[in-house]
Amino acid sequence: MLDYNHRPGIAERINAAVDAALEAERAATPARDYLGASRLGHACERALQFEFARAPKDEGQDFSGRSLRIFAIGHELEDLAIRWLRAAGLDLVTRKRDGGQFGFSVAGGRIRGHVDGIVAEAPAALGFRAPALWECKTMNAKNWRETVAKGVTVAKPVYAAQIALYQAYMEAAVPDISANPALFTAINKDTAELHHELVPFDADLAQRMSDRGVRILRATDAGELLPRIAANRDFFECRFCAWAERCWSLPA
Repeated sequence: MLDYNHRPGIAERINAAVDAALEAERAATPARDYLGASRLGHACERALQFEFARAPKDEGQDFSGRSLRIFAIGHELEDLAIRWLRAAGLDLVTRKRDGGQFGFSVAGGRIRGHVDGIVAEAPAALGFRAPALWECKTMNAKNWRETVAKGVTVAKPVYAAQIALYQAYMEAAVPDISANPALFTAINKDTAELHHELVPFDADLAQRMSDRGVRILRATDAGELLPRIAANRDFFECRFCAWAERCWSLPA
């Protein structure tokens, strides 16, 4: 009798089919036509400009099926975190009455952000004020330990910029959300450990990131290239950029 469970190559064939389906689904998803506030803290303004303009990525730089599986697992873990925090007594609201996400849209809809949730109330014993922005990220063990040791503002400045922008722009819809520290949750994907920290509103950071967004929009509208982050393509950020070949083939 054939042992189909151990047939040579079955794992590879199934995984290839799964990844092909995920990649096709991704390809069929309309690209963003706006600058995501969650990305404005990225180190390189030119990379953000390419992203906003939907410039084609370098060959081989599109997300692989494995990357898409990692993203999907992260979303599922965030859903679990919502359940866990609610079980701990937090009134965590993640959807509006119409089912849509909480978020904001500025600059004629060309800068937008969608928040993970809002803590409407929390048990007094937990010691923080509401309403508060809630942002959740999943990380591997190395990045999680760094975030715990240094705090999100130092370890993950892109996330810190995102939090500051969300606190600033959500104030109109949720009064006093910027007056109270945000609750940041990080999930260790390797061990299921949880890290939580309070992040006070950084108005200066929010303003700098808002100004950066406007600068990117104006430069793109004018057909101007913003400066690169580095003078040498061996720079760390450049070596991992999806538009490195395009960028370094263009004027400085």
